[in-house]
Amino acid sequence: MLSFKPKIQYIYVMEKKDNTPLKISSISEMHNLLQLPKPLHPLVSLVDNTEMSINKEMLKKSFLMNFYKISYKFSENGKMGYGQGYYDFNEGGMMFTSPGQILSTDGNKEYCGYTLLVHPDFIRSYPLAKSIKKFGFFSYDTNEALHLSDQEKGIITGLLNNIKSELNTAIDEVSQDVIVSYLEVLLNYSNRFYRRQFLTRKSVNSDLLSKMEIILDDYFNREETLNKGLPTVEFLASELNLSPHYLSDMLRNLTGQNAQQHIHEKLIEKAKEYLTATSFSVSEVAYALGFEHPQSFNKLFKKKTDLTPLNYRQSFN
Repeated sequence: MLSFKPKIQYIYVMEKKDNTPLKISSISEMHNLLQLPKPLHPLVSLVDNTEMSINKEMLKKSFLMNFYKISYKFSENGKMGYGQGYYDFNEGGMMFTSPGQILSTDGNKEYCGYTLLVHPDFIRSYPLAKSIKKFGFFSYDTNEALHLSDQEKGIITGLLNNIKSELNTAIDEVSQDVIVSYLEVLLNYSNRFYRRQFLTRKSVNSDLLSKMEIILDDYFNREETLNKGLPTVEFLASELNLSPHYLSDMLRNLTGQNAQQHIHEKLIEKAKEYLTATSFSVSEVAYALGFEHPQSFNKLFKKKTDLTPLNYRQSFN
């Protein structure tokens, strides 16, 4: 069984002088870096974070890993750097990263929990190799950790226990099948729990929705489109301090539409305003809204309203 050990390793961050991330290609290499025993399986490993120890010199660098990393943290202190921000773990929770993402550590804090490392080759011959890409939470960013209820913690802990037990059993011809099955169940439960999190934080998310509407209104009213072009999901997410995937998933659960669809709705609303309240030609309306080509504007407007911009203006008049 997974045991929550009281021992904590403290790792101290040194001032970074070289921003080039340290590339880690294999799980064995990761174990060596963390001063852990060799992994029980070359392509998958379950690590007790309290047993990790990193040479202080290595903390000058961020890390770029060539495998999936699923962290379950249950202590109340510490953060994990993720891209340009930090993942908020102050309440404990889970974090998911995929190959090629850059990580760093806030080594002055406790980091107590467990980490599951899975090399893409481990699942390459399974349907999960493709379906794993549908889980948007592998691209979530700052302050978007999955916070678990006591019941959910029990489910996650149980699945990790099963994986640990299988790894400690002599490898046979079905070992990989069993572990991949547990991993798939773990990801499906995590997806369910994230959806629950969207719902239980509905009031907070509703505030974000209101703020998003204000940002879009301001963008169009100040005619930022003339200088910056059409607003993007990345721009909107940055203004809300969220990752694009998290913003779209949150909106989809809250309103049934993703971030791009919300932008298009606001754009069509502004287009109707131009078409009915100004003498701008259709091409001028398109350019005012940030389109490089009027044909693209015509196509989007027709798709959203079943009318061309010119037909809409004529029908309104």
